[in-house]
Amino acid sequence: MQLLHTSIRVKNMDESIEFYTKWLGMTLQSRREVQHDIAEVAFLARAGTNHTIELVWRKDMKDFPQGDQHDHIAFGVASLYQILETLRAGGVEVAREPFLSPGSRQVAFIKDPNGKWIELIEQ
Repeated sequence: MQLLHTSIRVKNMDESIEFYTKWLGMTLQSRREVQHDIAEVAFLARAGTNHTIELVWRKDMKDFPQGDQHDHIAFGVASLYQILETLRAGGVEVAREPFLSPGSRQVAFIKDPNGKWIELIEQ
């Protein structure tokens, strides 16, 4: 399993990109619309690391309650359905069943013991 990215929900995409690039030295890698979620995502990276940050802006939300930022960690997996079978057998809750992402990869979400979502992306 490989750690891929950390997702952070933001209130303003332009301001957030400016903050991460200007103050944290990150570089904007990509930015795209996600039609089915009425959202926009942007990926930023920092030289010398393979880990990226995904900024998620839900256009239909002006604010979000504390604890509802949908922040998550993403892991790349070889076989999504195989690992989900193993996790289910171990009592791990699947938060969102597999679906095809805008990037044409199979994706699912599980929950950690605290209720935080963890994204699994088939590689």
